[in-house]
Amino acid sequence: MEPDNDTQILEFLLLGLSEEEVKVQPLIFGLFLSTYLTTMFGNLLIILAITSDAHLHTPMYFFLSNLSFVDICFTSTTIPKMLWNIWTQSKVISYKECITQIYFLILFAVLNILLLTVMAYDRFVAICQPLHYTVIMNPQLCGLLVLISWIISVLNSLLQSLMVLRLSFCTNIEIPHFFCELNHMVQLACSDTFFNNIVMYFAAVLLCGGPFFGILCSYSKIVSSVCRISSAQGKYKAFSTCASHLTIVSLFYCTMLGVYLSSAATHNAHSSATASVMYTVITPMLNPFIYSLRNKDMKRALKELFVKGTI
Repeated sequence: MEPDNDTQILEFLLLGLSEEEVKVQPLIFGLFLSTYLTTMFGNLLIILAITSDAHLHTPMYFFLSNLSFVDICFTSTTIPKMLWNIWTQSKVISYKECITQIYFLILFAVLNILLLTVMAYDRFVAICQPLHYTVIMNPQLCGLLVLISWIISVLNSLLQSLMVLRLSFCTNIEIPHFFCELNHMVQLACSDTFFNNIVMYFAAVLLCGGPFFGILCSYSKIVSSVCRISSAQGKYKAFSTCASHLTIVSLFYCTMLGVYLSSAATHNAHSSATASVMYTVITPMLNPFIYSLRNKDMKRALKELFVKGTI
């Protein structure tokens, strides 16, 4: 499968989660299939519950339904291909499939981060400026915030993908991951990757660090505002409206940080691939449970949805 020259690579090999994957392929297939189906079913239920219940037609649940849609797309970018490769006992992914996977993976990852930031701003307005909440978070602004998030994500993903297209690859076509990860693709290139690294790190600082700073600012003001509430019940009620979102933000960013630290500490690509399962697979699966189990309105909407379905 060696090409005639450096620019004619047509296929890559996805090595998977570990070097011992062949021995445990049935277990990995079963775990990832069940996780994927749970993610799809849970997030679809969230979307259906929000769209079918008029009481949930508020900015917070509008953003949550968008987040659930993004989680479905995010997991669908990687897991189906992994399951197919295990089922067919093949590790091959074509060059076009790899570039497409990189594009959509970056798109939905960045969109996830931006939506979490928008949701933090929504909670800030709801708690710090409750009397003006409906005026500030009007449908036009909510739609605009989601649209801007999509535009930024699409442009960034397009730029990153085009930067990969300019690279040439040699005979080393093995990717030590279960999907085409941007950083690994750049490392495999034979050509100069200086500009790719510059764009990659600049985007990481701007589109990961920037939103994270915005979330920290929102919650610092929320904590300051809640501390001024005199009653303990009022404080509990204010914090409870942020608990689910704060849990998801912590889970998402902590797992991403864990992946970075594990790869930096061990210099083992397979360890990094295993750690990345947390934010690419586990976090999207847990989001529906976190929002439904801690939210009375969501529980009620889901119960009504099941009753309607039964009838």
